[in-house]
Amino acid sequence: MNRKNIAPEIPATKLIFDVDAIRADFPILRQNIHGKQLVYLDNAATAQKPERVIKTLDNYYREYNANIHRGIHTLSQKATEAYEKARVKVQHFINASSAKEIIFVRGTTEGINLVAQSYGRTRLKTGDEIIISEMEHHSNIVPWQLLCEQTGAVLRVIPMNDDGELIMEEFEKLLGKKTRIVSVGHISNALGTINPIKKIIKVAHSCNAIVLIDGAQSVPHTAIDVQTLDCDFYAFSGHKLFGPTGIGVLYGKQSLLENMPPYHGGGDMIKMVTFKKTLYNDLPYKFEAGTPHISGVIGLGEAIDYVNDIGFDTIAAYENELIDYAIREASAIAGLKLIGTARDKASILSFVMDNIHPHDIGTVLDHEGIAIRTGHHCAMPVMEHFHVPATARASFAFYNKREEVDLLMTALEKCKEVFK
Repeated sequence: MNRKNIAPEIPATKLIFDVDAIRADFPILRQNIHGKQLVYLDNAATAQKPERVIKTLDNYYREYNANIHRGIHTLSQKATEAYEKARVKVQHFINASSAKEIIFVRGTTEGINLVAQSYGRTRLKTGDEIIISEMEHHSNIVPWQLLCEQTGAVLRVIPMNDDGELIMEEFEKLLGKKTRIVSVGHISNALGTINPIKKIIKVAHSCNAIVLIDGAQSVPHTAIDVQTLDCDFYAFSGHKLFGPTGIGVLYGKQSLLENMPPYHGGGDMIKMVTFKKTLYNDLPYKFEAGTPHISGVIGLGEAIDYVNDIGFDTIAAYENELIDYAIREASAIAGLKLIGTARDKASILSFVMDNIHPHDIGTVLDHEGIAIRTGHHCAMPVMEHFHVPATARASFAFYNKREEVDLLMTALEKCKEVFK
């Protein structure tokens, strides 16, 4: 292999962390792809599910499948209890002050749209300002653009430097009397940058702006305490947290949620309906119209129990060593350029290779049994900043191993040979 030795060897973890035992919890990891053991490095898109989450979903549908709330029969009571128990698990997981502050949504995207339409559309007017960052996922860009079109508000953007770090001095310059909302991602899905959200929240609050944090990429990797952060809203998805797809959470401060109108209308979000007037339900049900994703909520609760059993101190320490090792090894490949080299970085490795399109990289790697993501990662402004059409992205979870990093690097060398 043609490697450049640019970094010292990183010692293997000294943690008491049996990654092979963890991997045994995930049945999908035991399969072969194109005759080779699956190496799953697409965790930023969706994480795999442990056996106990799968069994929890199966158990719900086999033993107590029923609609929740209002039902007096045994199955409905059991389903309702499991559903609301999961809400309390989420509350404790992010340290919300009340279960009333936990709104179940389809995912991070719906959570952001809910805030934009329910909070923003009823409060913003022409000339008001919304601040986001240059590194946002489209889900934290488009809802605010729609809101600006609806209200006449103006969208402002925090720039980033070529390491993929927000320029905080420019953020502070953007803040002013017209700033109403600041919405930023905790961790960039395209770069892995960990943003200084506690500082962002504090500075934004000094201008009386409310702050929403997109936590889709952060919740699987680090402990979240919304009270310590003092964010006004925090949104995340279940499927990136080793739970089911189609379920997510919007946390909101109770004082804000109480004064926001419903986002959807229908069953369960009402107390009384007549043709003259409807009285809306209390929190959190005011924002949960219709039959919810009951199994998804229950499965998310089990996923939270699973990661809590491992512990975020252990998860973060192991993943930090793994990404450091991956960065070192990738940096030693001639012709490979890392996109996103922030000092504070999570488990995402984005890169391009000389004269090889990222889609071609992804195709070659797939034939080696390695799953990565290629494209713009729903972050086209990031690609524009770095003057690339797309990147290849390997993203890691605690069930990945150093040996898988080595297989990735070997496959990247093979890409160079194929497209020589």
